Amino acid sequence: MRDFRSGLARLCAVAIGFAAAGAWAQAPVPAPPAAPVSAAAEGIYASTRPSLLQIRTLVEAAGRQSSIGSGFLVSADGLAITNYHVVSQYALEPKTYRLEFARPDGTQGTLTLLAIDIANDLAVVRLDGADLPHLEFDAAAVAGELPRGERVYAMGNPLDLGFTIVEGTWNGLVERSYNDRVHFTGAINPGMSGGPAVTAAGRVAGVNVAKRLDGELISFLVPAAKASALLERARKDAPLTLAQTREEIDRQLLDWQSGFYRALEEKGLRETTFGPYKAPESAASWFNCWARTNAEQTPRPRAQMDSSSCQSQSSLFVAEDFESGRAELTHAYVRSGDLNAFQFAAFLSQYYGSAAMTRSWSRKRLTQPECREDFVAPADPAAAPVLRVIWCARAYRDFAGLYDVALTTVTQDRDREALVSRLAMQGVSYDNALALGKRFTGAITWTK
Repeated sequence: MRDFRSGLARLCAVAIGFAAAGAWAQAPVPAPPAAPVSAAAEGIYASTRPSLLQIRTLVEAAGRQSSIGSGFLVSADGLAITNYHVVSQYALEPKTYRLEFARPDGTQGTLTLLAIDIANDLAVVRLDGADLPHLEFDAAAVAGELPRGERVYAMGNPLDLGFTIVEGTWNGLVERSYNDRVHFTGAINPGMSGGPAVTAAGRVAGVNVAKRLDGELISFLVPAAKASALLERARKDAPLTLAQTREEIDRQLLDWQSGFYRALEEKGLRETTFGPYKAPESAASWFNCWARTNAEQTPRPRAQMDSSSCQSQSSLFVAEDFESGRAELTHAYVRSGDLNAFQFAAFLSQYYGSAAMTRSWSRKRLTQPECREDFVAPADPAAAPVLRVIWCARAYRDFAGLYDVALTTVTQDRDREALVSRLAMQGVSYDNALALGKRFTGAITWTK
């Protein structure tokens, strides 16, 4: 099960109040209680349970499961929906793994991978059979018209404990996300990934995909429209062969980053002031920005730092040890307290040096990073400072044309004051990285 590990956690509360005509007024007669929600869930579970699947990825040589998830049948002839991340091990290494299913009635068998959608974390698989019980998509959910507050029921096999049902509320699309995700107030747990979330009528409104670890009952669904579209594609197109699967993942990653950085270009950059400097932040709504300062630390710091960080809330699951698709813009306005010019320069060097690509990464998925450093003079020296620029990049081993890139800049106009800025991009083409990097450095100017 994937996690959303960063961003703004939402806190939802319900206020309940009452009013009385006077201190001694008679209390109103309560209305008859509504039918217990558990009774509704009981009927929904009974009717949809035969359509559920547990999906297992097994190590071929050992015959033992390596990961588990859920899925659900969507046709009488054995087509089923699940998450891409549930079948990703097989998709990336089909000679090492195989896919199997288990149904609630105890039947088991082999699955065939037909189609994938990396951006929406979806896959279509097939099992052999005829006249199989299956679920239908909710028309209002596919049209994006399901109202907020609708009761929705998520099903799956959490932690291999058995098939279960979870009640929650539909809260519409997450506002700060480039990829469409529905906020669901139910407890989705590992193993439920790929299972259905259905309405009271038992029709599919979304697909279980993730939860937030830093919140309570904040889970996410892939909208039904995305799953319905992939199903139609799987019905029309030829099934993926083992040789084509890796190529298809590569193509989809390239397509996604192209759209993401084109959208960033269209949204543009906005200016933010840090002392005597102006710096760029993305104007896209799917970036969350946070600020921090060390001004109140005890003992008093020798260099004061006021910083901001804006990070996209979207990412792409590629493999268990590998995610891609994030972008981040950070700025730190640094001023010397009691450091002389030499000490301040040494402090800055240590600070921005730690921001380079020195953290651990999957050597199986990414090459060793390479960095270049230079000084960049502005076209108009009266408008912007000279920048010290460090450009680092590492290539994706399995997916041609994709890189992780980090661009760090340090202003060079003052000896006890500086702006340190950083642009980090995951899974970006080199051309897109160069284009955004050029805009980023060109937007660092002096305040007028």
